[in-house]
Amino acid sequence: MKTLHLYLTRQVLATLLMTVAVFTFVLLLGSVLKEVLPLLMKNQGNLGILAKAVLLLVPFVLMFALPMGMLTATLLVFGRFSADQELTAARASGISLLSLAAPIVLLGLLCCGVSAWMNLQLAPQSRVAFNELRARAGIRLANALLPEGQFVKDFPDAVIYVGKNDGRNLKDVMVYLLKDQTNTFMQINAPRGEFRADAVTQVIDIRLVEARSLTMADGVLHPQFFGEWTHQLDLKKALRSGRRIPISDMTFTQLRQELSDMEKRLAAPGWGKTSPAQPPRPAAELRKQRALITSPLRLNIHRQLAFSFACFGFTLVGIPLAIRVHRRETNIGFFIALGLVAVYFSFIFLGQSLEGRPELYPHLIVWVPNLIFQTVGVVLLWRANRGT
Repeated sequence: MKTLHLYLTRQVLATLLMTVAVFTFVLLLGSVLKEVLPLLMKNQGNLGILAKAVLLLVPFVLMFALPMGMLTATLLVFGRFSADQELTAARASGISLLSLAAPIVLLGLLCCGVSAWMNLQLAPQSRVAFNELRARAGIRLANALLPEGQFVKDFPDAVIYVGKNDGRNLKDVMVYLLKDQTNTFMQINAPRGEFRADAVTQVIDIRLVEARSLTMADGVLHPQFFGEWTHQLDLKKALRSGRRIPISDMTFTQLRQELSDMEKRLAAPGWGKTSPAQPPRPAAELRKQRALITSPLRLNIHRQLAFSFACFGFTLVGIPLAIRVHRRETNIGFFIALGLVAVYFSFIFLGQSLEGRPELYPHLIVWVPNLIFQTVGVVLLWRANRGT
């Protein structure tokens, strides 16, 4: 038994290293052509910068290559093990498939731990470092000053939230003007607006249309309506504070902190109010708007966590599926792996596409492929162990 365990573990580890290397190379090549090649075309980077950019992309692509490699490795190894009648010989000696697969399942769990470290910490940090390197090389990062879906707190006199930003035009804007850099004395809401950053004067001019404001004075809220509201932001302070990290590049800890800060701000007195003369907005409408604002953060938190368990589900499915296919050809294993990966990621893409529909719980949809793969894997493994 120990000999078989060592044999299968060595085979899976060797194949895992090979498949992860292949998938990493393919994914890295695509990322280099898309994001690093412009540096060469615009003569904005030397070989040292280019090499560092490629290395910073490696953890990001490894995040995807490891689960794909684990799935492919189990398909290839157990496919050969079954096709060469080694599984039949082991069963004839009284060794069950579950006993044979136990160390490989444990290896899948170990890969989940490595995947979690890359998903929650290493890959986001590497991505941020890559963006900073690319910015220093001269490529402007779109929406870096006012990113979508998060509160920007880099300016000394204001906190800003932007729902949508196409690089100039803004939608669903909230501005909190601060007194002594801490206390909010005015809140402005506007459905649309625009901004212009001046590199010479180092200010950002914001113009909001159909803006409504609430000013706190002596404990009383005073509403106002502006056809057009303008404000200047100090760009020097924002640049000294560092470039704002997009939600998609935040670590797990940063996402949780950002969500906590956002929920506290949205729970503040006066949020969502328009005018004392108008009837208060229904609580259900306010909850819906809060859910819409926090949905991107919740989705990214759950996506990072859910994808960390992909290796385990792929391992459970890969072992019995390889035995059923009963083929030792490498290309067959690769094609099956790519098909299963496509099914898995279709749910991730579905959840991301429903980011603006929090009532459909997109942050829970990203867990569906784990539930499906692990459930199907357990059932198939149990049936394969019985020989049915």
